[in-house]
Amino acid sequence: MPDRIDITWIVLIGIALATILLPPLMPRALLGNALLLAFAALKGHRIALDFMDLRVVPALWRGFVVSWILIVLLLAWLASAVAALI
Repeated sequence: MPDRIDITWIVLIGIALATILLPPLMPRALLGNALLLAFAALKGHRIALDFMDLRVVPALWRGFVVSWILIVLLLAWLASAVAALI
């Protein structure tokens, strides 16, 4: 039976492959950027919880790390949205 790290590793590989294969299929760049950044958020969350072992720390620290990931990705999406509108 695979443990949590093995499952996370498989999920990360699957998301990386989807990140490579999906952009040519997207009709709009803004939607594609949002989807790629959602994949990045999922990857960051899995890495933080499983590889950095934040599942066992107090909820405040997990909240800080997950909030940081979401803020960075939101700013990246806003930058791509502004670039698409210009």
